[in-house]
Amino acid sequence: MRLLAVWLINAAALLALPWLLPSIHVAGFATALGVALVLGLINTLIRPLLLLLTLPVTLLSLGLFIFVINGLMFLLAARLLDGFVVDGLWAGILGSTLYSLTSWLLTKLLLSSPRP
Repeated sequence: MRLLAVWLINAAALLALPWLLPSIHVAGFATALGVALVLGLINTLIRPLLLLLTLPVTLLSLGLFIFVINGLMFLLAARLLDGFVVDGLWAGILGSTLYSLTSWLLTKLLLSSPRP
């Protein structure tokens, strides 16, 4: 049940992105659900391999290259799905950062259990 809730929260965070960053376009809620699913699969299957292959560059850049990898994953999702458009690498980097922050904040607000 929690996985479904996180998926819906991630889709809502994707729907908020065009208002925060006009260079990202999401066609609708169904598209946002698909993009959230594809981003989850990409981050599970492809991102760890890329992080391993680019480890020297990531170490030399003190970890900042991870932002570029996240932006590239965002661009890959945009290439795979119709209705989700990212206008370039910088838009992908900013979009992935805002998406991560928004989905993290919404998950913390909506799914965190109250502490006694």
